[in-house]
Amino acid sequence: MAPPPPPRSAFRRPLWCVFFLLLAAPCISAGGFVGVNYGRVANNLPPPAKVVALLRSYGVTEVKLYDADPAVLSALSKSGIGVVVALPNELLPAAASRPSFAFSWVKTNVAAWLPATQIRAIAVGNEVFASPAAKSLTPALVPAMRNLHAALVRLRIDSTVKVSSPIALTALQTSYPSSAGAFRPDLAESVMRPMLDLLSETGSFLMVNAYPFFAYAGNSDVISLDYALFRPNAGVVDAHSGLRYYNLLDAQLDAVFAAAKALGHSGVRVVVSETGWPSKGDAGENGASAENAAAYNGNLARRVLTGNAGTPARPNAELGVYLFALFNENQKPGPTSERNYGLFYPNEGKVYDVQFQLHGVTVRRDQKGRSSGGSSGGGGGGGDRSHDQGSVSASSAGAAAGASWCVADAKVGAERLQQALDYACGEGGADCAAIQPGEACYSPNTLEAHASFAFNSYYQKRRRSAGTCDFQGAAMVVSQPPSEFLRHDHLLPPASLSFCSIKCLAEDDQPDQRIHWQTDSEAKDPARSPF
Repeated sequence: MAPPPPPRSAFRRPLWCVFFLLLAAPCISAGGFVGVNYGRVANNLPPPAKVVALLRSYGVTEVKLYDADPAVLSALSKSGIGVVVALPNELLPAAASRPSFAFSWVKTNVAAWLPATQIRAIAVGNEVFASPAAKSLTPALVPAMRNLHAALVRLRIDSTVKVSSPIALTALQTSYPSSAGAFRPDLAESVMRPMLDLLSETGSFLMVNAYPFFAYAGNSDVISLDYALFRPNAGVVDAHSGLRYYNLLDAQLDAVFAAAKALGHSGVRVVVSETGWPSKGDAGENGASAENAAAYNGNLARRVLTGNAGTPARPNAELGVYLFALFNENQKPGPTSERNYGLFYPNEGKVYDVQFQLHGVTVRRDQKGRSSGGSSGGGGGGGDRSHDQGSVSASSAGAAAGASWCVADAKVGAERLQQALDYACGEGGADCAAIQPGEACYSPNTLEAHASFAFNSYYQKRRRSAGTCDFQGAAMVVSQPPSEFLRHDHLLPPASLSFCSIKCLAEDDQPDQRIHWQTDSEAKDPARSPF
């Protein structure tokens, strides 16, 4: 087994867990996806063949490794799972100084396994700048990346296999506010600019390890747990840009985008190569619990799979993430949390459940980043899945291109739905006057209908921003008018003609934020309905 990756810095962490019922893109370079980090710093894990069977049983389609172990690559052969292999930190000097070494490594650890093992990328090192050997390894990083890419070109596989390097957020000198994000002076010109140049030249992406847990655990007196876990909250305004952030991960990623923009790379694509939340920790590790881990990973996965993962500064960007980690790893050094990032125990039992709540329509984004719905059909495996973002509802032929709404998900139960409704109509600032007794949209007087009304008001008022249709899992984005969706899911009585649905009129890139209230009888009149 390859040596373990370097220990996590106090600002983020390299452990991952993931649990997927439905995963989207078969290609890192296109669309959003959720994958898992398969770390093996343990002496009690299942053999690779059983691990691959576990991954497939939960629909995991992307996996990231910390080495290129032949036993693992063999087990992944013909599995249909995309793979990121890694060149360990200790091999960077050889790969940087000897092109022949880089070529031999790529030929043995990448080319020899294609196409049966679907290798997507090479992660060159891991958090090199945070490594104990950073002083000697950092100058070798970009030269090693260039030599490895040259080997890919020579072997004629550079169009399908990309080169990148996972960086930790400690590479940033400034991360708050997000718009002021900047790389450290010792890295900006000497390493990050040439790295970004290479990524741009080769059509690759920047790998970022981002852990909101560390920021929260170290600053729980000033950072809201809801803000860290993608739960409803009042948000945080960036005083420089005026953008409002509703979760900490978005703020961290936009700081990276700002830092890259300052170096002339405003269009860089980012893949979150590690993120996660521990299910257990020591007494001083605030927030480490199975409940919070399930909330963080589940809410993040739901956002990505429903195509709602853009950030305030990059609202149309697709996001790919690798959750850390697949298993709890009992030989990882450090605090208790380090050994408890897994989605699974070594016996293959689940540490906690992550519910994706995806229901029948695949959300896709067009070239302008707008969401649209289409029936997922019955074939399951056919067609191009590179833009699939997860299923959320049945399709509606009458829905305008790019339109989306936020509705209640009754499966969470009445108690959670009521809590979310109270938040939306209270602190959330949704316009709930019309669902009060005696008002136009009070009927039907059901919790699901009223919650859908309130959730959608909140969602549309925030311009359908990423993360604003979740309410701790009590809501979901749909691509058809709410009245049609709720009737389809039997939440409205068939004879009801007085349900008020919210219509958001969308034109090109900028949605018209007027809210159009109408009864079902009005909606059936094509002359009166924009849909």
